Order: sequence, then C-alpha cells, then structure tokens
Amino acid sequence: MTLSNDTQQTTLSVSNFGPIAEARIDLRPLTVFIGPSNTGKSYMAVLVYALHRFFAQYASNVRLRRILLARSNQIQGSTGDRSRGYGLSPSDVETILEWASEMNLDQPPRFRTSLTNVELPEPICALIRPILSDVGQFGGVFDEEIARCFGVEDSSNLIGHPSRGECRLSLEHGSQGQIGHGNSFRHQIKLTATGSQIEALIPDSVPLRIGGPRIERIIRLPRGQLQRTGNTEAEGARQAASLLGSLSSAVISSMVNPVAGTAYYLPADRAGVMHAHRVVVRSLIARASRAGLRPEPALPALSGVLGDFLEQLIDLAEDPESEDSSFWDPSTRLERTILQGSVLMEQGETSYPTFVYRPGNWDRDLPLMNASSMVSEMAPVVLYLRHLVGQDDLLIIEEPESHLHPEMQVAFTRELASIAKSGIRVIITTHSEWVLEELANLVLLSELPPESRNGISGADVALTPTEIGAWLFEPNPGSGGSTVKEIRLDKESGTFPARYGVVTEDLYNRYATISNRIEELQCQQK
Repeated sequence: MTLSNDTQQTTLSVSNFGPIAEARIDLRPLTVFIGPSNTGKSYMAVLVYALHRFFAQYASNVRLRRILLARSNQIQGSTGDRSRGYGLSPSDVETILEWASEMNLDQPPRFRTSLTNVELPEPICALIRPILSDVGQFGGVFDEEIARCFGVEDSSNLIGHPSRGECRLSLEHGSQGQIGHGNSFRHQIKLTATGSQIEALIPDSVPLRIGGPRIERIIRLPRGQLQRTGNTEAEGARQAASLLGSLSSAVISSMVNPVAGTAYYLPADRAGVMHAHRVVVRSLIARASRAGLRPEPALPALSGVLGDFLEQLIDLAEDPESEDSSFWDPSTRLERTILQGSVLMEQGETSYPTFVYRPGNWDRDLPLMNASSMVSEMAPVVLYLRHLVGQDDLLIIEEPESHLHPEMQVAFTRELASIAKSGIRVIITTHSEWVLEELANLVLLSELPPESRNGISGADVALTPTEIGAWLFEPNPGSGGSTVKEIRLDKESGTFPARYGVVTEDLYNRYATISNRIEELQCQQK
C-alpha cells in the first residue's frame, strides 16, 4: 500500500451532443463557458449537472452493498471461483479482513486531517474491479436522469445528428499529468436510439481518495468484529461483504470525484422564477386536487434544472437555519458589496417561504417582486450560498451578469472567484466582456505577491491559471455544430479573447461610415 497527496483533474469530452459537435473541457474550480447564443453553453452546463446527479446516485447506491451481502451468504469453495458474481470465497474473506485489520493497526494520524490517496493492494483491486465494471447496468438510470434534466421525453432526443449514429461522452478523472495516459479512471457513455451504454475503464492501479473521518466510516472496523466468533464463515463473509461494498462505493466516489458531489443549478431568468414560483406551485397543487374530476389540458413539461430550482426554493422553508456557522458565508459579502441590503426568508402559516429584501437603511421589508431586477436575480444566489451550497459542491450559474450594471458585474465576478477559492466549485455561462476582463485581472493579480498589491481594489482575491478555465463555444458549419476550445489569457489585450473585439470594431466602423456620410451630405448642401 502506498500513500500520496496530489491534485485531481476531471476532463469531460463530448461529441454529437445537441448543438455541440466536439468538446473537451477540464472542470476547474472556476469554469467559464463563453460564446454566441445557440452554440451549446447551456447544454454543456446542464450535462455537467446531469452527470453530477447520476454519479452521485451511482456512488451512493446501496444496491452494491445489498448485492454483495446477498451473494456472499453462499460461501464458495477454496478455489476462489467467482463465476456466480460477487460471491466471496474463504480466501477472499480472509484477504479483506486482514487488510482491514492492517489498516486499523497502521492508520497514520494524518488520515484524520488531510486528503490522501491510498493505493489499494492487488488482491483487493481484483475483488473491486468487477463491481466497478458493473456501471453498465445503470444505463437506464442515466437515461432517465439526463432526459429529466433536459426536459425531453427520451435521452435519444439529445443526439445532435442521429444520422451520424450515437452521441459519445467521456468522463476522465485522475491526477494532473495522468489524464489520457492510461493511469486515470474513465467512464464512456454512448447515447443511442435504443438507450445508453456505459463502460468503465479502470487503471491497473486503483487509488482510494480518503480524508478526515471518511477513513473511519469506510475501512475501519471495530476490533471486536475482526475477532471471529460463532459461525466463522457466515459472520466473516458478512463482514467482508459489507466492507467490500462500502469500499467499492468509496472507490466509485474516487473514480468520479468531484462529479459525484452535490450540484446546484441556477437557471437564466432567475428573477422571473422567483416572482412566479409561488403561483406555479399553487397551480400544480390546484390541478392535482382536481385530478379525476375532469380532463385537464397537458401542462408543458419543466426541465429538471428548473423543477429542481423550484423545489429547492420551497424546501428552504423546512430548514431555514441550515447554514453552517463554522463555514465562511459568502452570502454576507454579496449582500454587502452588491445588494446593499439583506435577502430574507419568511414563513407563513403554511410554512411556505416568502422572500423579501430589506435595504440597508430601512427598518422594514420589501417584497421581492417589488425590488429591482438586480436584487431578484441575486436573491437566489444569496439564498443558495447561505442555506444549501457547501464546500466541494458545484454551483452552476447561467448568465450571472443578468440585470447587473457593469460595475456590479465586475464586483460579482470578484465574489465568484472568492467563492471558488473557498472550495465551492463554480461554472458560469456568460456573454459579458466585463466578466472576462475582470477574470483576466484576477489571473494577472496572482503573479503579484500579496505585499505588492497595496492600493489595488479587490486585491484579496486572485486566481492562478490552473484555478480557472475559459472555454469558447463557436459555430462550425463544417462539423454540423459548434466546437469548443480553451482560450487563455491574452496579456496584451488584458482579457480572455472571446471575439468581442470584432463586434466593437464593427460598431466603430459603422459609426465612422455613418459619420462620413453625414459630412458628405453637409458638404453637398453648402
């Protein structure tokens, strides 16, 4: 067993998916999707959300443990034949329990406080690999989740050009420098007309990423349980199967980390949803209560991201004090620097939440629907950061610049960078040149030591080039869809070049043409 601390990298590759012909994206602490409308930025953001939803279910699925436990009740022969599935031979049981005992005895103190990779010994890897390869049986679950998130009837509707066959997705995770070299985990998914096919490619070396109390829950058994008494074979098999199930779930989490974490999606037009969510829910309840009395016209389907957003707004009322006071709260900074006031949640007699805004110099509340569009757009960001989102979670925000003055766009960009630095991963889609220019400033700022930043506004936050990734979505008629490429900071122009300069130049040329024509007419009239 070897131990190592390293930086993990996750790469998502996509082909023939909706409007996206080809893409390969590294998911970093702050990931930015840029490009013209209808090129697939939101498609990619929803896809990442759907993958989080699926792999979170897969990594925590108790079926793995139940299958192992049920099949291990029939102890196999000493030959170690596992032809009947995950059944454990006596030698398998001995291998697992001895390893667990060794981990208890050799557990270094740093396991309790730091993230560490444990490279599993080959006998344990041999038992886990068949379980990891069984992800294919969850293809139907993936179909349902991705169709739900996109609000389509069938996952095959997301294939960009059906005449070209299936859509291909690849999620690769491993240490930096290992991606693409056979030393990383990879899940390959094909979307076809008949359903999804999922395949797990597992490297020879299987690491388990652990840290803090996780080691206690996954591999630590009380010493008394390791001392077999009574029915040795049955009791030992149950212990080994339970441990192997927990260990497999943990390795699966390592395989897809951080995509197995919790994700939250704040869709575009958050202000409209905030104003309408109460009406929408009342309408759904009213229709449900009339079910069977008379036929009702079909309601348009909500996409999963919008449905989840509505549901989470309602669920806030169940635990309004759920924020962790020990965790740095970025919502307070947003209220202070951008809103100049507080977003509050009130509960009525039915426990249904009502959201209000209290300006900083007021002693009474203002209904959110009567506040400015900027406040309505920012309110769900504040509420999510205060009550839902935690470290290692993913927060996806479509068009964070919506309804914000350029000055506030810049301020919000700094706050997003600060959120990403705190351990919350962030993905945004944007059309704002102001956002990109401030991100460029934050990257440049990282080249200055803190003592040299005096007098620079927002100098408390800086992003290194490895902490941010900007990806440009561009239409490509030759490929039948858009292609995606990474754009890096251009220090000469001071921004991430997203072709906004072409628009600016065209506007200036039009201005010059119009001005010249006016001068010509004035000369002719003299």
